[in-house]
Amino acid sequence: LKNPSAVAFPGIAALGGVIFPAAIYAALNWGNPETIHGWAIPAATDIAFALGVLALLGSRVPVSLKVFLTALAIIDDLGAVLIIAFFYTGDLNLLALAGAAVVTAMLVVLNRRGVAGLAPYLLLGLLLWALVLSSGVHATLAGVVLALCIPLRPSRGTVSPVHTLEHAISPWVTFLVVPVFGFANAGVSLAGVSPAALLEPVPLGVALGLVLGKQVGIFLSVVLVVRLGWAALPAQAGWRQVYGVALLCGIGFTMSLFIGLLAFPADPLLQDQVKIGVLLGSLVSALAGGALLLRRSV
Repeated sequence: LKNPSAVAFPGIAALGGVIFPAAIYAALNWGNPETIHGWAIPAATDIAFALGVLALLGSRVPVSLKVFLTALAIIDDLGAVLIIAFFYTGDLNLLALAGAAVVTAMLVVLNRRGVAGLAPYLLLGLLLWALVLSSGVHATLAGVVLALCIPLRPSRGTVSPVHTLEHAISPWVTFLVVPVFGFANAGVSLAGVSPAALLEPVPLGVALGLVLGKQVGIFLSVVLVVRLGWAALPAQAGWRQVYGVALLCGIGFTMSLFIGLLAFPADPLLQDQVKIGVLLGSLVSALAGGALLLRRSV
């Protein structure tokens, strides 16, 4: 991703994968001021689950396609974080926001001076998190800013500070943070849920946004970029496989559930409707994308 033209390919695909799902949800909830606030719920892809499905497929999927999905999903999630920061915030505390800007500048200075030790970054990162949280902007943005400021260049041997930190926290994130979040937020009682309940604007908008919006937005964006000659398909991958990846990007799970909690913080009923839509849309996307990619021919 050092080459801007290489970033443009998954970047434009990710943009299509954000706009189309949000548009489908908004169309189904237009005119309802209570539910329209959840327009961003189907806009995010769950990186871990999408890559997990690709990993299960093994050699049937070329490495280039896995790299494409990784880049697309990361850019997609960064977009989701920005949406959270700008559209799902409370009243702004300008003093705290100014303090966060100062701390960010200090982090940039540390990076420019080549400071390789993680301790200064983590201490300032903790302060940045507290200030961003107090500012009214969602604190997830602090994590993105901190990650961008930790040096990527190797400092000891061939390991960079950011990779050292990544490997240190990876087991905690993989085996504690993500599972706890998933179990705590995915639970929803299906007692009394009828097929008609799935046609409510919120679950239907979320499910269709993930299943249809993601595949259409991403695939059409890829077709546009390739036809215009801005980029080529991933090596050893064909259109069917790219379409399969577009389907897998409809797995929204953790980020979609998170945005749903932010969109409807005081309404358990709407939260349950979001969970039903996310679970249904993610399951259909995973099964459809996996089945399509199981075939070796392209």
